[in-house]
Amino acid sequence: MSLNIILLLLALSGVGGVVLGYVLRVLIGLAQRGSIELDTKQKLLQAKEQAAKILADAEYRGAVIETERLAPIEEREEKITAREERLAAREEFLDSRQRDLDEKENSVRAREQEAVRAKNAAESLAAERSKELAKVAHISETAAREELFSHIERTHEEAILLRLQKLAANGRERLEEKARAILITAIHRLGNAVNAEVMSLSVALPSEEMKGKIIGKEGRNIKTFERATGVDVLIDDAPDRITLSSFDPLRRTIAKVALERLIADGRIQPAKIEEAVEKTRVEIAEIVKQKGEAAAYETGVIGLDPKLTALLGRLHFRTSYGQNVLQHSIEMAHIAGMLAAELGADPSVARTGALLHDIGKAVDHEVQGTHVEIGRRILEKFGVDKRVIQAMQSHHEEYPYETPEAVLVQVADAISGSRPGARRDTVDRYLERLGDLERLANAFEGVEKVYAISAGRELRIFVNPGKISDLAMHTLAREIATRIQAELKYPGEIKVNVIRENRVVEFAR
Repeated sequence: MSLNIILLLLALSGVGGVVLGYVLRVLIGLAQRGSIELDTKQKLLQAKEQAAKILADAEYRGAVIETERLAPIEEREEKITAREERLAAREEFLDSRQRDLDEKENSVRAREQEAVRAKNAAESLAAERSKELAKVAHISETAAREELFSHIERTHEEAILLRLQKLAANGRERLEEKARAILITAIHRLGNAVNAEVMSLSVALPSEEMKGKIIGKEGRNIKTFERATGVDVLIDDAPDRITLSSFDPLRRTIAKVALERLIADGRIQPAKIEEAVEKTRVEIAEIVKQKGEAAAYETGVIGLDPKLTALLGRLHFRTSYGQNVLQHSIEMAHIAGMLAAELGADPSVARTGALLHDIGKAVDHEVQGTHVEIGRRILEKFGVDKRVIQAMQSHHEEYPYETPEAVLVQVADAISGSRPGARRDTVDRYLERLGDLERLANAFEGVEKVYAISAGRELRIFVNPGKISDLAMHTLAREIATRIQAELKYPGEIKVNVIRENRVVEFAR
């Protein structure tokens, strides 16, 4: 009985559990459904808000883009408007200018008409006077003039021709003789010796032991000497001799004098070396000043600034192709003064321009530019007469000849630099210059053989007589000379000698 009750209770409780689970499931489903619908509504609202934001942002960006697109158009429209206003103003100005020009043109035409009327009146008066004279003399002016000339020509025709030929020949001969005499006189009046120098100097040593003293412990003495003087010291180039090498001749001279003093003193150490170099530098500066003053005094050039004179003295230690530049300048000053006196130019300007023509070489290794341009700037800085600057600036044809003195300075430079023994060049450059001369002449049509002779002073050219006529020889010589002047650099003058000869060979058998 109790078992049945227990089973019944268990069955009822199972049914109740099932019913309760079903009810709970239904309630849970309803709750989940409500939450899903709520989430869906919330997401829908969020989507609408996001869409509204996107639309607002798109509208704002569209407005910005539209503004940016229209801004250049408005700017261009403003520029176009401003340009139109300027064009209108310019047109108005041009119209006003045109009216003024029209008025001036009318005035000029009126004056021209008056001038024509005055000219016609003068011509009519002259014609009336000629008619009156013709009536009195019973012959016209033209006929009288022609009759006189014809009579003179018939009577003295041969004498006139001979006279013209004689005048032409004598005039040419006198001019050539006068020029030759002036140049020969100037050269003979000044025949200075030429000293050739190189890029190094040597100092004799009393003994081989002196080399050790000059080098010093661990090379301290020689390093100190090179640093103080700025030159290279070559010890083992030659026995009992030390070579000093530098591109600056002033440094070489200071180093040589200082080294000779140190060798004579015997006490060679860094402090003594610096003291000797400094003392020598001061003495050389005084020598430079004295050399410049002596050059100005010798050539009669006065009134130069002391600093300019000191720069001139530095040229004593400078060479060009082995020729001392200061001596070359002094020689040029004398030659230019002589030529100026003979030709009626200003000797003072010619001498000063010649003396200072290479002043730029005193500092050309320190300042950028050609020595002519540097020299012009130096002379302008010291307030030198403009005529002197014009005379010196053309000696290498970098500037046109503006005065007769400029031509004389260039001629004096050529005389001083190109006379035999004045300058020397390397063998390679000499051979290269001769080769360039021969190649240039061989490039012309009709040329068979070319020889550069007389140390490059003469170019002897043999042409094909079948291709080059006698008249064409003159044209060929002139063209070759023009090409040489335009393309090659050379000292002095080159004679172009064109030779044309016919050879006929026949054999008798």
